[in-house]
Amino acid sequence: MYVAYHFFPAGNETASMLLTFGSFGASYLIRPLGGVVLGSYADRHGRKVALLLTVSLMMVGTAIIALLPTYAQIGVAAPIGIFLARLIQGFSAGGEFGASTAMLIEHAPHRRGFLASWQFATQGLSTLLASLFGYGLVKLLTHEELLAWGWRIPFFFGLLIGPAGLLMRRYLDDAPSFTQAEHTATPVRDILLSQKSMVLAAIGVITVSTAVNYMLQYVPTFAIRQLKMDAATGFAASILAGVILTVVTPFSGWLSDRIGRLKQMTVAGVLFALTIYPVFLYVSLSGSAWALYVLVGWLALLKSIYFGALPALMSEIFPPATRATGMAIGYNVGVTVFGGFAPAIIVWLISATGSNQAPSFYLMFTTLISLSALAYIAQSRRTPKVQPSAA
Repeated sequence: MYVAYHFFPAGNETASMLLTFGSFGASYLIRPLGGVVLGSYADRHGRKVALLLTVSLMMVGTAIIALLPTYAQIGVAAPIGIFLARLIQGFSAGGEFGASTAMLIEHAPHRRGFLASWQFATQGLSTLLASLFGYGLVKLLTHEELLAWGWRIPFFFGLLIGPAGLLMRRYLDDAPSFTQAEHTATPVRDILLSQKSMVLAAIGVITVSTAVNYMLQYVPTFAIRQLKMDAATGFAASILAGVILTVVTPFSGWLSDRIGRLKQMTVAGVLFALTIYPVFLYVSLSGSAWALYVLVGWLALLKSIYFGALPALMSEIFPPATRATGMAIGYNVGVTVFGGFAPAIIVWLISATGSNQAPSFYLMFTTLISLSALAYIAQSRRTPKVQPSAA
């Protein structure tokens, strides 16, 4: 909301919010390009060098947002600057998932589920930290102080984390299972020629997870604008989501190493499909903070069960030579199509239907896509065409 106020002024509040979420969605349009470029770079030159590049680019994008003057100060250059910063961040994020997940699973092939789950557990931690910042800021600062300068604090904090990330990644080494494996000079071409069906499956399995992820990010705005709650309540709900995602996701990954990823993710997907509308209806009818906490807690719990097994599953459907590229393309196309514009779609659905249950329609739609993709992967594993990946 503060970004909308400073960089996307409009006569209509909904229009201003749509412009803001649209700018964030635009960054997702470049994520597949980042996935192709940085993912193939990781497959050809190593995971370590690719990860150093992604964190450096993310620091540049964050610095632009933290330091950029507002629309009132520099006019149209302000929203252009936001778009530029988000494009840089999106390009960086596009290469992060494939390279980092590949490195995690290649260092411990027998504990893929547990180790790879930390990829998403840290996303839960980032949600928790962002929500704590938001909660603390609305409690400690006045509305005027937040509008004037307080909204920039989380971005400056993000800049402090960047150097630590660079330092840690500098001392990482690629796993022997990668360095000793056969490599290809054209991972993108190999993916498009012989692994298209698995890329589509990867896009499908990420669909519901990314839609829920961005619904959880939208919760503070949903609480304020639709449920007429104060900002602190919305951020408190997001804190709850962050705690659940951070704690449950690694356990989910550990569990998937024992009972199987497809079984675990299918159960979570079916529960999503059956319960998402009733929970949203309960929140709309109740209108209480506790109802919001139930909604967020349930979404975060099911997401953790599904999310924890997801990165290992995605890594297993691609061979080492194209693993980072395949995961990066599948993940980022799915995130772009079904996640990047999810907040804008949700705002539009609520506006068009006048119903606070509208977000559940979108989440049910994405759940059906993911369940179909899981069924396809299960069927593919029962045929001799799909060989288990090495490493």
